[in-house]
Amino acid sequence: MAPRLVPITAGLVVCGLTLGPLFALIAHAGIGGSLLAADWAALRFTVMQAAVSAVVSVILAVPVARALIRRQFWGRGFVLALLGAPFILPVIVAILGLLAIFGQNGLLNIALAEIGLPKLSIYGAHGVILAHVFFNLPLAVRMVLFGWQAIPAEQVRLAHSLGLARWTFFQVLEWPMLKRVLPSACAVIFVICLSSFAVALTLGGGPKATTVELALYQAFRYDFDFEKVAMLGMVQMGLSLGAAMIAISVRVPVVGQGLDRSISLGDTSWPVAVWDAAWISIALAFLGLPIASVVVDGIGGLWDLPKSVWPALGRSLWMALISSALAVALGAALASRTGEILATLAISMSGLVLGSGLFFFLRAWVNPFDFALFVTVLMNALMSVPFVVRILRPTCEATAQNYGRLARSLGLGWPAWGLWVALPRMRRSLGFSLGLSAALSIGDLGVIALFGSAETATLPLVMYQLMGSYKIEAASGAALLLMMAALGLFMVFDRWGQNARA
Repeated sequence: MAPRLVPITAGLVVCGLTLGPLFALIAHAGIGGSLLAADWAALRFTVMQAAVSAVVSVILAVPVARALIRRQFWGRGFVLALLGAPFILPVIVAILGLLAIFGQNGLLNIALAEIGLPKLSIYGAHGVILAHVFFNLPLAVRMVLFGWQAIPAEQVRLAHSLGLARWTFFQVLEWPMLKRVLPSACAVIFVICLSSFAVALTLGGGPKATTVELALYQAFRYDFDFEKVAMLGMVQMGLSLGAAMIAISVRVPVVGQGLDRSISLGDTSWPVAVWDAAWISIALAFLGLPIASVVVDGIGGLWDLPKSVWPALGRSLWMALISSALAVALGAALASRTGEILATLAISMSGLVLGSGLFFFLRAWVNPFDFALFVTVLMNALMSVPFVVRILRPTCEATAQNYGRLARSLGLGWPAWGLWVALPRMRRSLGFSLGLSAALSIGDLGVIALFGSAETATLPLVMYQLMGSYKIEAASGAALLLMMAALGLFMVFDRWGQNARA
């Protein structure tokens, strides 16, 4: 295939998989009417909590990422992998961990009661924002960290040799990078929070904390109002695309060209070292304690796992590997400004809209339940594409700007360009993208919940069934197994990327 046809083909695939189900749903149910007062209230709350969650996540990510890029310490690789754990955990598993720490009988309220202070409630808007920051802070940290790693080491050494003050160093090298990375990171987290379902359902605490996704669920599950499902789905898609285009419109040139050497922003002064250690410790405590509670509760449940768990685990593993490969292939082809807009279509659409639209689309020719695994693989890959594009795009653009002219003058073809120029410089971001996509896929409980059966059940679906049967200990064991599988996939791919030559 000619190089220019690759992004066009990838864009058509993403548009077809995203807009096709929506058009199928509209063709079946139509669209019309108007939003009710409750729908407008849900829309306002959705925008508010998504904006606050995105801004807080990105602001907190800057000092954490800067501390990690400045400090080299034993176990740093493990810390980086652990910081990615909350985002790749299945949502319902992570919420159980948050409740164990911040819930009514959680560790925080137990500590407050011991010192005579009133208990805090996690339910309501603040609980939704807390959970979204928990999920998305690791993603923001890694995206900002990649931005710092893209600063040429030669420029950093030149700045140090010139004796630039900290503020001048920040203005010259770091601030241009942050202006390039932060809008995109904020936009993708905003879009993620727009489609919040399990978090708002579990921690919303009532009608005042209802999101558009919850309104979609109520219209789909209780009212069978597919017309409202289509209408709310289009509203949600419009919000997501608007946020993405605002971020993409920020044009900042690439910082510069270097020799692919690792950079060091180390500051030997002890106040800075203490400051960095404090931020890393706070991030680890905030993100690690809920995960530790899942491990403690799940160890005992491993002995109660039914036999159906093991084939479901194998099924989830191979599906995750295929989904991650498809997601990275599509994301690499779409790693451009236009491709970022197209990729946002995937995450801007509600899973309920895609699921119901796919059902109506497939049943015209085949039995949708016979293609449960195939459809699940496609949808999991599609949902990961926006993250992959945002991770790969900065490195792709920097590589093309720094080495494209030289490659053209040497007559380097695109296969050789990809193998000898692009791959070595993109290996870190490729490894992170593969690990993230695989982990998100293995923990997804979306389309498979609509089309799955006993023969096609994945591990998240088996865990959901165990919870529905009130087999809490077995469900906790399945949750631990699922978390270990997701983290294992992520760490294997991420380690491959981190082993790239500096």
